Amino acid sequence: MGIVTDKKGPAGAKRAAWSTGEGALPGFLFGSSAADLTPSVDRRHNKCRKNQRKGEITLRFLLVGFLLFLGSGCAGKDWRTASRASAGIAPDPKTTHEAVLQVYGAPTWGWKGWFAIHTWFAAKHTNENAYTVYEVIGWRLYRGLPIVRIEKDLPDRYWFGEKPRLLSEHRGPDVDAMIDAVDRAARSYPWPQRYKAFPGPNSNTFTAWVAKQVPQLNLSLPFSAIGSGYRE
Repeated sequence: MGIVTDKKGPAGAKRAAWSTGEGALPGFLFGSSAADLTPSVDRRHNKCRKNQRKGEITLRFLLVGFLLFLGSGCAGKDWRTASRASAGIAPDPKTTHEAVLQVYGAPTWGWKGWFAIHTWFAAKHTNENAYTVYEVIGWRLYRGLPIVRIEKDLPDRYWFGEKPRLLSEHRGPDVDAMIDAVDRAARSYPWPQRYKAFPGPNSNTFTAWVAKQVPQLNLSLPFSAIGSGYRE
């Protein structure tokens, strides 16, 4: 074995290469031959596969735990006994003489409430002593009822145990005309016999569509109003 030098490099620098006569690198540089390295590579490969399997098992346990956590949030709840009381947000119509137009949103029933809301309108004209609620409720379709519900009702009811929050409000003498426009739009909703939780049309599709017909509402629904962007 000898040292082969080459002076053709930059600035006359020497480049040395170890030669064994066949151009192969000697085993002492690595402490073992190429054949000896194979078991070590296999061991590392097996270790990586074991770590990957452990990661997959951990991920599955986390996913199952998350689903059980979501399910536990609904355990013991019954929509038939869930609160539909007033949340005390809307002004009392008996003492509030001006016109009021509001938009509410509340988490939907069950596990979907973690990321989705149900929205609706509530309105009263000047000197009116009761509110009218405008909303779409999907299960009414299965009972042979119109999914568009327009009725005198409490404006700020809990949505089956979930407290609503006020998304928009308009008051004053100019609001009567806005309420009339909302009423006309609600009665001309283009999907009165169709409902689909995702991607729509659903309750948020209704709210967004009415708001589009009445631009003076200047309503911007949150991302959790799934279905508000529904288009055909």
